[in-house]
Amino acid sequence: MKYSDFTEQIIGAAYNVHNVLGFGFLEKVYQNVLIIELRKMG
Repeated sequence: MKYSDFTEQIIGAAYNVHNVLGFGFLEKVYQNVLIIELRKMG
């Protein structure tokens, strides 16, 4: 249970990125947007 909250936040950020961008982009685009999303979350 030590990392469950942290993992939940990361997965949530990934879902947010996918919901905004949809599909069809290169992996690098998703990586960059996920970095931005995680930084916004702190």
